[in-house]
Amino acid sequence: MNSPAYEDSTHESVSLPDKPALEGLRDKWDAAWSESDVYAFDVDTDREQVYSIDTPPPTASGSLHVGHVFSYTQTDIIARFQRMQGKNVFYPLGWDDNGLPTERRVQNYYGVTCDPSQPYDADFEPPAKPAKNSRDFVRVSRRNFIELCEQLSAEDEKVFEDLFRSTGLSVDWKYTYRTIDDTSRAVSQRAFLADLAGGHAYSQDAPTMWDVTFGTAVAQAELEDREKEGAYHKVRFFPQGTDGLADTSADPIIILTSRPELIPAVVALVAHPDDERYQPHFGTTFVSPLFGVEVEVRAHELAKSDKGTGIAMVCTFGDLTDVTWWRELDLPTRAVVNRAGRLNLEVPEWITASPKPDAVANYEQLAGKTTFTARKDIAEMLRDSGDLVGEIEAITHPVPFYEKGDKPLEVVTSRQWYIRNGGRSAELRNELIARGREIDWHPAFMRSRYENWVENLNGDWLVSRQRYFGVPIPLWYRLDEAGEPDYENPIVPESLPVDPIAEVPAGFTEDQRDQPGGFSADPDVLDTWATSSLTPQLLGKWSRDEKFFETVFPFDLRPQAHDIIRTWLFSTIVRANSLNDAAPWKHAGLSGWILDPDRKKMSKSKGNVVVPSDILAEAKPGFGPDAVRYWAASAKLGADTAYDVSQMQIGRRLAMKLLNASKFALAQGVHAGLVGQVGSVTHDLDRALLVRLGEVTASATEHMAAYDYAHALREVESFFWEFTDDYVELVKDRSYGAGTEEDQLSAHVTLATALDVLLRLFAPIMPFVTEEVWSWWRTGSVHRAPWPGRQQLIDPMGSVDPGLLTSVAAVLSEIRRAKTEAKVSQKTPVLSLSIEAPAQITGAVASAEGDLKAAGRVQTLTTDVGGDAITISAIEFEPQA
Repeated sequence: MNSPAYEDSTHESVSLPDKPALEGLRDKWDAAWSESDVYAFDVDTDREQVYSIDTPPPTASGSLHVGHVFSYTQTDIIARFQRMQGKNVFYPLGWDDNGLPTERRVQNYYGVTCDPSQPYDADFEPPAKPAKNSRDFVRVSRRNFIELCEQLSAEDEKVFEDLFRSTGLSVDWKYTYRTIDDTSRAVSQRAFLADLAGGHAYSQDAPTMWDVTFGTAVAQAELEDREKEGAYHKVRFFPQGTDGLADTSADPIIILTSRPELIPAVVALVAHPDDERYQPHFGTTFVSPLFGVEVEVRAHELAKSDKGTGIAMVCTFGDLTDVTWWRELDLPTRAVVNRAGRLNLEVPEWITASPKPDAVANYEQLAGKTTFTARKDIAEMLRDSGDLVGEIEAITHPVPFYEKGDKPLEVVTSRQWYIRNGGRSAELRNELIARGREIDWHPAFMRSRYENWVENLNGDWLVSRQRYFGVPIPLWYRLDEAGEPDYENPIVPESLPVDPIAEVPAGFTEDQRDQPGGFSADPDVLDTWATSSLTPQLLGKWSRDEKFFETVFPFDLRPQAHDIIRTWLFSTIVRANSLNDAAPWKHAGLSGWILDPDRKKMSKSKGNVVVPSDILAEAKPGFGPDAVRYWAASAKLGADTAYDVSQMQIGRRLAMKLLNASKFALAQGVHAGLVGQVGSVTHDLDRALLVRLGEVTASATEHMAAYDYAHALREVESFFWEFTDDYVELVKDRSYGAGTEEDQLSAHVTLATALDVLLRLFAPIMPFVTEEVWSWWRTGSVHRAPWPGRQQLIDPMGSVDPGLLTSVAAVLSEIRRAKTEAKVSQKTPVLSLSIEAPAQITGAVASAEGDLKAAGRVQTLTTDVGGDAITISAIEFEPQA
């Protein structure tokens, strides 16, 4: 068989570069993909055709780090595979730009502080050089501050989009969204009002964890314990005498506390009901040192007999255990710490009512001081009064912090909004666990983290925040004639989005704001998670386009990091359960952390991050996006992975090999018309390669479908190196036309088919280099080509050993080793040699003898069956000139 394609060195449909290079591919193909809408979602579709991804919106406050590239690449690999599987992939991306991180960045970037009492300045310009100390920041109005937040986050988001484009994310950028724009605010407010109407949201005046730096309440999911230095103080409480004062002649109870500054707030002493030491005291009254306030000794199962002296001081409020005791024992409230983290200036009434003569004076020594300063001062006061027993003991203990805060949290009483999440309802808790079991988890063991979190909740989800740049809680409250708000019957807006602080409810006028008989706006905003928890509803156009929503919801995949299962993943399930009576997705893919060389999590707060633009650069010292993606694809979902440039070096080498090996194949007459023409594959070595490739394709498909792209990559990459290092070397002479035209055609069809399949198998992981090679000889985009199927590679001419290539390659390797040991060039012809090997090997050599002799430059080859290994003997080289 002969054709013009075999008369020319290059087929007319093939266009090869003089020198293939990785440089320039990123910008070239990003622009081409944008122009041709390769990754566009087709809205005119059925749900069965759709694969929808609830993509994480990165926090738009500052810069992205290499961990973002790592995890978002893993999602993109899944998206690209599903698209090649024939799915209509809905793959949007947004920016989480409201909340505390953005506020903090704006404050530091511009040197400003929000002060709602300041008037709006339409011509305001931030200082050219921000002050170094936050106390010297310029105070601006709420509206000016929000405008600065919007301005800076928009600038950050442009940088983020450029980075993600450089990474090769196949996102449909027409569906970009922000969590603070009008649409997101309207959806978030509508969902909140729906939860309010459905009884899922409620407000109450209750103890809450409070960050004194940010001045806002904090939810349970945002807490983290940090080891801090502290001190234990042994303090005496005496029984109350008949005169109401301490009876110092009686035996005192000694408590151990790390927070003596809360003695003014003590409401009870609590011991375990089985503790015989304190059973005689249950129900009796003691008085607090320094302040002489009466406190009752109570029993409760949470008290630990083996901790300290076995009896605890209950204050309102030192920690969440105090809150539990206060609620379950129905104790009085005696709060002394305010939202600024200081002791109230005003002397509390229970201290002014104390019969102890110096009680008020003692409190006045502490009034207005921070809890840190008051702790040191009261220790000295206790020492002077004789109520401090022994020496203060230095300790290190876990202290609760807001995850983004710098100071320990306080517990203060305030009115806040909550969404029911099972923290106080076993029925709802079980319902949310059942929702989690409707989802396929990757890896599967991550589901237990979700269930452990749900089972250990101790309260509902606090969703209100005392900040400025966020989604306003969309309510007003009527004020009675005394100016007191009616929290039980809030005023609901007629249209959304709304800013109650700037807008007036129907039926009222602005001059009635905060006036008796008028109205008052809810001053708070929703927690950023309260909006982020609605990403399926935001992306799916819930409450705006129900047909579209039904097309993409429930989403097929939620990809995210495993450390925010308790926040983002859980909160999204809570909202979908209440709003849509469904699980929000079918699959959850949990990515791991990126670790620094010390095996610590890489994060901006720790200062150990790698800037992704450095490694994404295509020229050295960068590795290029395909190489970085290769590193990300090498890690399984859920696996914490060390930052490893050696993996990127391997990825870059692989990308270059794809270019060069492809050019070799295409430069000698291989073209698209040969792909899949397996009827022309007559040589056993060629057929064996395609059978082996069929096995690799089937296995890779199985692993990709199971979200195990790392396993798929290992198998495809291993085959690729076998293909380039072994097969291409063996068939090179035949491909050049050293044999018959039938032999050459067999090699060319095999090269074309293998190249076609390998490009598609690598495409989800290395999109730039595969698209470049595809463009040399194929039309359209490889990313719209169908994922290869094994049926394309089945050998129609009978069975063949798929290990034949491995066997022949092993013999070629031994021939080359013999030349090396003889210190002759690999190009040196071999006049004759003998091979002794197992029958499988000698049989393989017989099937591919021509290719083996050509690759090894062997003129005469004899084989004998025997032994367990390959042995070469009687080798005679052509004499060297």
